[in-house]
Amino acid sequence: MSEADNQTVEIQNLISELSKLGYYYLKEERLKDAEEKFVKILDYDNKNSYALVGLGDVHRKMGDFRRAIDYYSQCLDEQAENNYALFGLADSYKAIRNYEGAIDIWERYLKTDPTNVTVLTRIADAYKKTRNFDKSRDTFLRALEIEPDNAYALIGLGYLNFEFKNFNEAQKFWKQALSNQADDRENIKILTALGNCHRKLKTFENGLEYFQRALAIEPKNFYALFGMADCYRGIKNHNKSLEYWEKILDTDPNNKVILTRAGDSLRNLGDIDEAAQYYNKALNVGFDTYAILGLAMINKMQGNYDEAINSLIKLIKNDAENPRLYLEAAECYIALKKPNQAVDVLSQYTKTGHRNIYISEMLIQLKKDK
Repeated sequence: MSEADNQTVEIQNLISELSKLGYYYLKEERLKDAEEKFVKILDYDNKNSYALVGLGDVHRKMGDFRRAIDYYSQCLDEQAENNYALFGLADSYKAIRNYEGAIDIWERYLKTDPTNVTVLTRIADAYKKTRNFDKSRDTFLRALEIEPDNAYALIGLGYLNFEFKNFNEAQKFWKQALSNQADDRENIKILTALGNCHRKLKTFENGLEYFQRALAIEPKNFYALFGMADCYRGIKNHNKSLEYWEKILDTDPNNKVILTRAGDSLRNLGDIDEAAQYYNKALNVGFDTYAILGLAMINKMQGNYDEAINSLIKLIKNDAENPRLYLEAAECYIALKKPNQAVDVLSQYTKTGHRNIYISEMLIQLKKDK
């Protein structure tokens, strides 16, 4: 063997060792060490695919996605079907929210590996992000044809159906995903999603079961606590609803939405003074329509109709499409024996171009009573 051949073999062996070390460091998350080894490989072979993909992986893990894209692209210039580079490039495009770019690359990947379920579910998710829901659904279904119990496809189809208010269909996919998992710990999102279906369907008792299962796994999970509180609110168990709003406030005391919901529970329980305190706490955090509405409702309950009307009229200026504000204001005018003003405020709502059956019925009745 000539001296030149010996040198070539030595370089190849060195590159092989550097590559092994680089990928070992990459696996161990020692990214700077990995980068150093891959860069050294390029000193000997500036088109080395292992080094280029390795550097792409390093920078993707570092969050420097644009540099990662550059390295993966350099590799693909030499090896157009390098699956590792394609996969890394697509994930990098996804990370910078270039979903169209990610889809194009994943479609290239599928040409050499058409039954890769992981890639199919990634494509389906990217289509969902670009709001191409038909293609997203079709791609998730393709994945299920290959792997009928694939959790990502089942969960993705659940969310697609939920988005289109097909709550019963969403439940079907989520229940199948849940039944295939041995450990609920991985399924808190599915459990709370199933609970949310029942919230939307107003089958609150059934929703409680799923939120309770989620809380058994993670007792302080915000979405499960919120779901429990809202389901109890739906069945008008205001004591239990308040209990769960308070649990959220234990860890998030300045959450104005939850402060307002707790105020609503207290108002429904007749604890007016404490309800007012919660509404005012919410308003100390920031403007909140429902906190002001809650205080207006307290004034209405106490017979302070003019104060309630003043608050409601101000709210209408900020939230002109909310029918409840007009209805509450009209009821206050009726209590003050001012039916003309009640008609006026309800007529304002009809001028927004929206329709509401309760407003229409009240207007008919008021005009009959004149």
